[in-house]
Amino acid sequence: MTIARGKYKLAIKRTEYGLGLFTLEPIPKGKRIIEYTGPFVSNEYVEKRPNGKYFFGVNSKWTIDGTPRSNTARYINHSCRPNAEAIITGRRVWIWSKRAIKAGEELSYDYGKDYFDIHMGPNGCKCEKCRGGKKKR
Repeated sequence: MTIARGKYKLAIKRTEYGLGLFTLEPIPKGKRIIEYTGPFVSNEYVEKRPNGKYFFGVNSKWTIDGTPRSNTARYINHSCRPNAEAIITGRRVWIWSKRAIKAGEELSYDYGKDYFDIHMGPNGCKCEKCRGGKKKR
C-alpha cells in the first residue's frame, strides 16, 4: 500500500517481523518525515492497559494512542541502529530522519528500553546489535 500524505511517499510492506514502513524516495538527513497520530488518552488510562503496543507518551498527563490504522507511523519498526528518531514537540510526535535514507529503505527508530521491558520481557530486542552481532538464521 502506497501512502503519500506528507512530503515523502511511503509504503507499508511485509518484513520478517510483520509489517514495516518504507520510503519510496530518498529522504535527506534532518527532515520531518511523518507524524505519529491518534487520540489523546490520559496516562491513568494507559496505566490500566499496560499491554497497549501503540501508546506514545507526550508528557506527564497525556499519551497518544496510535492504535488506529490511519496512524501510518505505527508501522515504523524498532532498531538499535535507527535511521529516524521520534521528537516530541508540544503534544505532537514527529518522526525525523537521523541520516540520509535511501529509496526503498525501511524506516526505523529506537523504541527505548521501557518498551521492551513492558512488551517483550526477557526476549528483548532481536536486532543484530542486541544479539551481539550474530546474524539471524
